[in-house]
Amino acid sequence: MLDLGLIFVAAVLVNNFVLTQFLGLCPFVGVTGRLDNALAMGAATAFVLTLSAAVTHLLEHLVLVPLGLEYLRVLTFIVIIASLVQLTQVTVRAISPLLHQVLGIYLPLITTNCAVLGVALLSLGQGFDFVDTLVYAFGASIGFTLVMVVFAAMREQLVEAQLPVAFRGAPIVLLSAGLLSLAFMGFRGIGS
Repeated sequence: MLDLGLIFVAAVLVNNFVLTQFLGLCPFVGVTGRLDNALAMGAATAFVLTLSAAVTHLLEHLVLVPLGLEYLRVLTFIVIIASLVQLTQVTVRAISPLLHQVLGIYLPLITTNCAVLGVALLSLGQGFDFVDTLVYAFGASIGFTLVMVVFAAMREQLVEAQLPVAFRGAPIVLLSAGLLSLAFMGFRGIGS
């Protein structure tokens, strides 16, 4: 149980894939202008990321490895992720049209989010079993959401700030992202 807790904390804080491995930067920099958008993107990504990590783990260990088809890993994972995003979009549309309207634009963006594929491949590279993979993927999705929300709050404050002309727009966004990454590096000592 302690190992699962360490995997979770490491995925959320210590090895946050957005700030330490630079995966998922497109929604991090581009979508997080508002707090509600960041929460919606984080929730949608959390669901797809956790589900895709579970399915790709099973596919790897039940199909690809026994048949000696490991060389098809990335291709099959991309197809699985795209299919899960489409299934999620259809399901959300059928169950809750209002939620689909709120998440509408974010669901297709998840297909191209390299973080989803990255977490599936990283969990395999670490040699996690199925439960470890689920905990790691869920922790990674919580970490992604946390970073999205914190960065969106920072950007909302920056809109109101009196900035020099040279820092407005992309420069302050990149500088803020770097400072946030440095802040998360403070968690490196946890669990060691």
